[in-house]
Amino acid sequence: MTAFSGTYVEAIRQALHDAMEADPRVCCLGEDIGAYGGAFRATEGLLARFGPERVIDTPIAEQAIAGSAIGLALMGQRPVAEFQFMDFALLAADLMVNFAAKAHWRWGPTVPAVFRGPSGGGNGGGPFHSQNPEGHFLGSPGLKVIAPGTVRDAYALLRAAIEDPDPVMVFEHKHLYRRLRDQWDEPPTARLGEAALRKDGAAACIITYGAAQQVALAAVADLDVAVLDLRTLWPLDDETITALARRTHRVLVLTEASRTYGPGAELAARIGETCFPWLDAPVLRVGAADTPTPASPPLEAAALPSVERVRSELDRLLAW
Repeated sequence: MTAFSGTYVEAIRQALHDAMEADPRVCCLGEDIGAYGGAFRATEGLLARFGPERVIDTPIAEQAIAGSAIGLALMGQRPVAEFQFMDFALLAADLMVNFAAKAHWRWGPTVPAVFRGPSGGGNGGGPFHSQNPEGHFLGSPGLKVIAPGTVRDAYALLRAAIEDPDPVMVFEHKHLYRRLRDQWDEPPTARLGEAALRKDGAAACIITYGAAQQVALAAVADLDVAVLDLRTLWPLDDETITALARRTHRVLVLTEASRTYGPGAELAARIGETCFPWLDAPVLRVGAADTPTPASPPLEAAALPSVERVRSELDRLLAW
């Protein structure tokens, strides 16, 4: 694969295609991923190209999907399991957290399986199809968690996840699937565990990931404020996070996940512990309201982080 021009979801499809072309061990499994091409068409065309032995339709059973992927990985394959919505990845949490993530620690073999799917709100999907459940999986030793926030990362991070020897969860924000476009002549590359500075600045910084970085960039377009995209949520790129916090002296953590007990709380705590002497203000947090995601568009918009909320908190941070 060389030149590409397309959307975020098309980059995911291209990454799967290129990985399967490059390595016959790579296979895909999940609900409706074959003939239907996936609920969001992320696997469209793969069945025709690679056949039913490598593009496997499964029952609506997340535990079976995860368990099958783990078994395939232990037998030498490189499976990519799709959860139709990452809300329901919680049904398979026991297998991913208590088995896949710990297999190497317990008895030696690695589990090179990828568990990917759409998460996040903004589409009126309601409380069961709009969650950001990544916080439930963070901090599980042996389990890596990534959240691509750009078209290039949708491709590059997925390729890196497929090649990684450990189990990796990929949280793709469904609101970005067809809203972001990009192009390249040569495939982009990325390494898990490395954050990316999306905008530089000296007055403060926003640390974020996934679709929330689009909110951050819109909020600081005219400000001297840096925006750091974590890309990998676990393990964190502590070195880059710490260096930016110490350089800018003011930090706002922005996530679409719940503000209370969410990933932003851990980030704020880590920055407070490691950067306190360099900070000129407390670490502020913006996250989703502590409520199930409403299906009503106006209520959903009120519950999710907005440019206005971020701008308001930045004003407070810069005035400290």
